[in-house]
Amino acid sequence: MRETGLPIIVRLDGKPVILVGEGEAADAKRRLLERAGAIPVPESDTARLAIVALDDGDEAARIAAALKAAGKLVNVVDRPELCDFTLPAIVDRSPVLIAVATGGASAGLAAALRQRLEGLLPQALGPLATALAAARGAMRKRFPDGRARRNAISDALGEGGALDPFGRIDAGSVDRWLANEQGARLPRLVRIDLVSAEPDALTLRAARMLAQADRVYHRPGVPPAILDRARADAIRIACAAPPADPGEGLSVDLAMIR
Repeated sequence: MRETGLPIIVRLDGKPVILVGEGEAADAKRRLLERAGAIPVPESDTARLAIVALDDGDEAARIAAALKAAGKLVNVVDRPELCDFTLPAIVDRSPVLIAVATGGASAGLAAALRQRLEGLLPQALGPLATALAAARGAMRKRFPDGRARRNAISDALGEGGALDPFGRIDAGSVDRWLANEQGARLPRLVRIDLVSAEPDALTLRAARMLAQADRVYHRPGVPPAILDRARADAIRIACAAPPADPGEGLSVDLAMIR
């Protein structure tokens, strides 16, 4: 059965989180909580989250059950079957946080992926996010229409764009982009022929195009798992043939090759 879950970011500044345990595992969770601004406590009526870090499996299960009965969401270290939530491996480019989770299947795999991502993701991600937040008012003024604003930001942050996170950006990049952005987006249609129904078989280019597309045209045989690789607000349009007028911005046309 496929493991399902919803990744979320929980604001913990100044809030208590129950931490039960001692030793290396508990110390590691305490450092993680404190770095997030939480206050680790042995017990609390107001805390919503609890972490149990005990070597004794029976004792951990007993305490976890009591905490759940009290309405807490519980994480039990190294016992995913007892967990209401799991703690991901984190790449910190504050305020950008990138979480790698396996649903408790393998903390080692999550840690290995985090280490790879640490080497790939530039330190400039944090300052870029801060600059974009500071420019919200200016962006609304420059692009009053919500969709036009989202499209402009998507173009700027895309590969080779003015704010490409992997490009050469600095403290003034956002201001320069707003001053130079011309607004109009020319129509662009990219055809992608799919040789497999498996999302993992997508080429890097195909995955990137789907992630950036404003709308996705697709033949009836294209599986939902492929369409799920498109960004959430992209318009999905089922059609029997490529569109004659795809519309402003980037459109992707998907078809299966049998």
